[in-house]
Amino acid sequence: MSEMLTAAQRATLRAFCDTIVPRVEREDDPHGFWARRASDLGIEAYVEAQLATLGPAEQAGIGQLLDGLAMQDFAPASDLSREQILTNVALSSSLAAAGIEGLRALVLLLYYGAPDPQTGQNPNWKQFGYPGPQAPPPQVPKLLTPLVPPGDLELRADVCVVGSGAGGSVIAAELAMAGLSVVVLEEGGYHTESDFAHLELKAYQDLYWRRGPTPTFDANVTLMAGATLGGGTVVNWTNCVRTPDWVRREWAQEYGLEGVDGPEFDEHLDAVNARIGVTADCSELNPAQERVAGGCDLLGWKYKRTVRNTDPTTYSPQTAGYMGFGDQSGSKRSADKTWLVDAAKAGAKILARTRAIEILRESGRAAGVHAEYHDPLTGTRAKVTVRAPRVVVAAGSLESPALLLRSGIGGRAAGDYLRLHPCAVVVAVHAGDVRNWWGAPHAMICDEFANPPGGYGFLIEGSHYAPALGAAATPWTSGRAHKELMADTKRAVTTIGLVRDRGYGRVTLGEQGEARVTYAVTDPVDVANFRKALHAQLRLGHAAGASAMYVVAPGLPRWRYGDDLAAFAAALEQLPIGAGGIGPFSAHQMGTCRMGPDPATSVANVRGELHDTPGVWIGDGSAFPTPSGGNPMISIMALARRTAAAIAASARTPSLV
Repeated sequence: MSEMLTAAQRATLRAFCDTIVPRVEREDDPHGFWARRASDLGIEAYVEAQLATLGPAEQAGIGQLLDGLAMQDFAPASDLSREQILTNVALSSSLAAAGIEGLRALVLLLYYGAPDPQTGQNPNWKQFGYPGPQAPPPQVPKLLTPLVPPGDLELRADVCVVGSGAGGSVIAAELAMAGLSVVVLEEGGYHTESDFAHLELKAYQDLYWRRGPTPTFDANVTLMAGATLGGGTVVNWTNCVRTPDWVRREWAQEYGLEGVDGPEFDEHLDAVNARIGVTADCSELNPAQERVAGGCDLLGWKYKRTVRNTDPTTYSPQTAGYMGFGDQSGSKRSADKTWLVDAAKAGAKILARTRAIEILRESGRAAGVHAEYHDPLTGTRAKVTVRAPRVVVAAGSLESPALLLRSGIGGRAAGDYLRLHPCAVVVAVHAGDVRNWWGAPHAMICDEFANPPGGYGFLIEGSHYAPALGAAATPWTSGRAHKELMADTKRAVTTIGLVRDRGYGRVTLGEQGEARVTYAVTDPVDVANFRKALHAQLRLGHAAGASAMYVVAPGLPRWRYGDDLAAFAAALEQLPIGAGGIGPFSAHQMGTCRMGPDPATSVANVRGELHDTPGVWIGDGSAFPTPSGGNPMISIMALARRTAAAIAASARTPSLV
């Protein structure tokens, strides 16, 4: 991209950056926050470097956008005139609007997230009271030694497990310890404490699906998913929510999953909790969560401290707030420190940076996996073939169905019934520094509305502190207005209303065989619950003493102390949910390869084996018949352990060997 940019395009890009983050004259500016422009940090160079990673079509589109702005004398215009030009261009076409919004989000993400190469700090963080990285990464030995292909490689095993997250890691460990030979394939890299710099943007690059926050294909929901050895367990917020009884009954009675509503599944839940060290001893409330708890007390709403998979001997609240960027303390009992270690000790071979392309079949049965190894640091590529009579698909609810679809198996339901727990976000501004970066992001849950009649309700939880993502997600109405909002970051309490969705989306294949996600909140129950969640969060913020509240939507609808709260909530009812309206987020993806008795509406049978391809098993959250209704890690692990027992039983059957 850099070679394609003309001098005029570069000047326009610099002006664009300074329009999004302009200099604002303020007398009280001890940290230089108001006076600083985007170009003062060289953000245009960062943006240009990111644009260079795009494909030719995307690069051409950005070039056309910059040329169009240059034709309107964008660079020499005043800040106010440039803002008006951007508004006019965005109104000219949906394509132009999408281009401007995408470029604007990138500028904000980089401006508030990129650290100075010399200090490791972003100068804007002082305004937020955010200390940034607490320490350099500790140099500690890694517990795993992934196999690196010396060239094209063929392996043989009893079981090939695709994916190493909450589900795949459990199945790999259980089967390896049962005496089966196991190969684990993980598309992401292997990153541990020695790699975790407590930097948001680096974490997105290293640890997240598609390198960070990613909109669905229809732009309705922003997705966050782990993509590293250990999967989402490496970056999640350690809420260990036991599968609710009403969900277990639904799975057993309506979807035929025998035993999940009784003691058999209790044993699985207890076993996974024990292995990952679930404890209630590391859930201190930071000032932000104290305000939420105080609001619940005043309203008489139920809430509870979370239990978390944390080692108290190494835990520190000073670093716990960074766990979404990788837990530098090593206290998080993620899959790469537990189940995958068990699997490796029992002889399992683990390959990182190895993407499963297709499931191999012989005589209609599983025969292995064709994959590709790629090390982005060296550029090395190698073909990897695993010959195995059993394949476990555990690549997550976004990638598992894509693998099935590329392989031409799974039946008509493959990719359907995607559940996302769409989250409604409310930001409440309080007095004083709420130190949202300190302590576990989820140390409490308000479950007052979790189980209404019918079993589809919502939770209210806290949110991980991420200044760059917060800046990019906050709607931009003008440079000054956005800075005013960001200046309040240290006083902002962000809550999410996590909706257990009854409706669903779909994963299909794009032109290059990649997962393409579509999802819209249209089910009447989900629409009602999403709006109820927003209203509940507004009531909670009001009870807790917020001076202002706003929601993530165009125009940034905002309530201020003294305004009519009911009228504000009613006004929000008029906004659509999704693209062009109130934008949900999702960190929980479920379904898409679900279990059930009917091949027309499910991919796998009630024990996890595909209806149409014996020997292929589903081993992650994509197997959920319906959403778990809370943070799904424990449910994924328990269901995976149940599936592992079924696979082990099948391996003991001579006809299946």
